[in-house]
Amino acid sequence: MMKSALLVIDVQDSFLHRDEWSDDDFPAFSASLCRLISGCERLGIPVVDIFHVSEGVFAPDSGYVKRMSFLTHTAAKTVQKHVHSALAAASLSDWLTEEAIDRLIICGMRTEQCCETTARAARDSGFDVQFISEATLTFAMQWQGQAYTADEIRQHTGMVLNGRFADVLTVEECLQRQGLC
Repeated sequence: MMKSALLVIDVQDSFLHRDEWSDDDFPAFSASLCRLISGCERLGIPVVDIFHVSEGVFAPDSGYVKRMSFLTHTAAKTVQKHVHSALAAASLSDWLTEEAIDRLIICGMRTEQCCETTARAARDSGFDVQFISEATLTFAMQWQGQAYTADEIRQHTGMVLNGRFADVLTVEECLQRQGLC
C-alpha cells in the first residue's frame, strides 16, 4: 500500500506582486486546490506547504513569502526551497523518508516551472507521482514572437508529463485513487 503526501508548491503571496500576475484562472485554480486539500485531509494524507525563497518579492523579508489567504489548512510540514524542484530541499527529502512516503501528489503555482520540475525530479527519485493539473496555476507567456495562454502551457505540461513522469489527473480522479489504496 502506497503512502501519499500532497505537495502544495509556491502558493504564496509573492506572485500577487509580480508583473505577470493575472486573476483570469485564479478562481478555478483556488477552488480546485481547496477541493484537493480538503479531500486529502479527509483521507489522512499529509499536506506539505512549500515556499520559494530568493530575491525581491520572494525574499523572506519582503513579507510575501507566506501562504495565500484563501488557504486555511494545517500543514504537516513547511519547507522553503531556493531552486525549482521542491525535492532539492534536504528537509523535505528527509521528512519524506522518515514518513515512508512513496507517492507525491503535486499541485501549486507555475505549472511549467516549479510544479513540473518537482514532478520530474520526484519520478527520477523513485516516487510514484500524481500531477493535478487543474490544481496548478500559471500565466500567459511569449516566446519567439508567439503568445501562449496559461491553458496552452498547462496542456503542454500535462502532455509531456503524463505516462512519463506522472499520472496527470483531475482532483476527483486523484482522490478516488487515494481511497482505493
